[in-house]
Formats: sequence, structure tokens, C-alpha cells
Amino acid sequence: MKDASEIQGLSACVRKRAKRAILNLDCAYVQAAANAAQRGNENEQAPIFQEKRSKKVKRVTDLSQQDINRIVKHYGLNAEYVGRYGKVYKIYTGQGIFALKKIAPQNGMGFIRHVQSLYQRGYNRIVPVYPALDGRYGVLYNGALYYLMPWLPNEEKEARGEKHQKMFRELARLHSLSVKDTEISIEKRREYYEETLSRWYGQQDFLEEFLERCEEQVYMSPFALLYCTFYNETNQALKFSIRQLENWYEQSKEMEKARTVTIHGKISTEHFLYDERGLGYFTNFELAKNAAPFYDLLPFLSRTLDSYPSRFDDCVDWVKTYFSYFPLKEDEKSLFFSYLAYPAPIIQTVEEYFANEGKRHEARAVAKLQEKYWRMKNTEYVVMQLSQGAAPAS
Repeated sequence: MKDASEIQGLSACVRKRAKRAILNLDCAYVQAAANAAQRGNENEQAPIFQEKRSKKVKRVTDLSQQDINRIVKHYGLNAEYVGRYGKVYKIYTGQGIFALKKIAPQNGMGFIRHVQSLYQRGYNRIVPVYPALDGRYGVLYNGALYYLMPWLPNEEKEARGEKHQKMFRELARLHSLSVKDTEISIEKRREYYEETLSRWYGQQDFLEEFLERCEEQVYMSPFALLYCTFYNETNQALKFSIRQLENWYEQSKEMEKARTVTIHGKISTEHFLYDERGLGYFTNFELAKNAAPFYDLLPFLSRTLDSYPSRFDDCVDWVKTYFSYFPLKEDEKSLFFSYLAYPAPIIQTVEEYFANEGKRHEARAVAKLQEKYWRMKNTEYVVMQLSQGAAPAS
């Protein structure tokens, strides 16, 4: 996926660093939130962070309240009480309730420039990140990096699945406002195509050779027997991916540009939060980058479909909702379906089994292969439904 992102999604030029300020100058709502963090105006609270009501608040364990106060003093705040939710600390202050997020320092705060760029383009459904009093967006403390946001209770009042529909509509709007053409050389496109095709054909040969090896056994192992049962369907999925990759290259080989958008990086209903008015806001842009639009869809589908066998009609509807607001072009559709259908989990499971001869745990390997097969079948259903109903962009 990473190599393909460089071809289809990444810009060749380096973006200029954004100014250290909240850039949505025409959005008084977001500007008021920044002012609230520094001046302590509790009447100017902005949409905030998610609170998981299913779990009780836990007191801070790795950071004391004294530690928290040392961090939030950079924002002109004093913590009166602190609760913890994973990597997020809920900070109660005299100026309101805030969320303090902990991230690895090597990740840095580079995602802020993507957030600022979205604000400049008119997209403001983002939980704002407050600058500290010195203008920086992150505070380094005891080897970790922290940034501050408002807190949102995120109360859901609609029917099950409606939040996903709203999230995908909002994602389509985010992509629509950030879309642009990025130069991709014909030579680079061809190199990527040939390298990927060669690698996939090599994996196809490996699967066939492993099948023959299994069939030569007088008594097959449970893993070998299950693999032989799944082989034809796995091979068909791989062939479909190869055909879609070939279609993509035929459709785009003369193109010197590709559409890119600002992708969120890890869309999830946990990262799409409601304010008190029921409006949805994206948070957690730490993996944001410029890439092809479907790079927001693929990780979501990968996580969602990694489950027991099901028809996943809701999932199909969510993605179709996205397509209705932000249709993919023909070449984008081909590459999207190629990646989505590609049976990488099964191939990786078989490769691991083959490489660990003498160190295998047969029962675990069989269970893992069965799980990856279920995921492949779930994906197959979604691919077939989407490939029949996704209209291309004009």
C-alpha cells in the first residue's frame, strides 16, 4: 500500500509550512475556541472530545495531577480534577473541560499543517487543537508529546448506523474541499505497475507451489487440508486484483496527473464526535497526509471486514454514500478494487506457516487461516456490491 500511495497519492513537491496560528480566520466559532483556551472564557467552548460513557473514569496513573498542571500551565490553565481515557486525559479547570492527548514524540505535530490547510479551504468540522501561550501546538514532557483540545461528551441520539452515514458524508465533503491534481510521471507510474504486477505474480506462483507441496503429502496436516480447500477462492481473488491493476494501468498510463486529497488517516466513529447541537467533527488527524482518496476507505474496510462471515450490507451502504458525494474516477475505482480484493492476509498467513517449519503451532495457524478466509469472503461480498453500483466521476 505504501508504494502505491507514492504513485497515486503523494505529491512530489514539499508543502510550505503553515503559520503558527489557527488559520480559519473567517470561522468565528473556531477562533473563539482558541481564545477560550488562552483567556479562560468558559462561555466560548467549542466542540470537544469523546467521552466513553460505557467505562468509568479512571484516575491518572502514569501522570500525576501535578504533572498535568505542569503541562497545562503552558496554556494558562490549572487542573482541578483529571480523568483518563486511554491516551487522553480529561482536564477539569475553572475555564471549562479540556482533552489532553498523549502521542509519541517521533510522530511530532506535523499533522497541524494539514488541519490548517483544511481550515483555509473552508472545512471547519475539525476539533481544534489549541496553541500554547508561546504559539506551539505541542508540549514535550517526560519523553512524550501532549496537545490540548476541547472536550465533547459525544452523545448519540440517532438510530444505529446513522453515525456512519454522517461520517462518510462528512468525509466526502472533506475530500471534495481538499482535492487537487498532483503530477505523477508516466515513467514512475509504469515502474510501480511493473513492480507490483511482478510481485503479485510471484505470490501467485508461491500459492500454486505450496498447493502442490500439500497435495504430495500422504497425510495432510490440518493447515494443509484447509489451505487446499481455500486455494481456488484465494487464487480467484488474486486474479481479480491483478485484472483490476491491469485495468488501472490501461486507463491511466498516459496520465501525468492524479487526484489527491487530504486524508484523515484513520477514520472511525471514535474519531467522529458530536457537539451539543448534534454536529459531527473529526478528531485525531495524526496520520493525515496527501494521498489518493481511497486511502481513507481501505483501512476502515480492512478493520470492519475482519470479522465472522456476514453480508455487511450496512458497510456497502456507507461506502456508497461516500461515492454519491465524492465519486471515484474510473482509474481510481480500478485501483481501489484491486487493493480491496487483494487477499494479502491469507498470503501472509501461508508465507508465515511455510517459513516457520519446525516452529509451527498447528492449531493457531489453522485458526488464523480460517479467520483470514472469512475476511476474504466478507471483502468479496463488499467488492461485488460496490463494483456493481459505484458510478464514476465525470
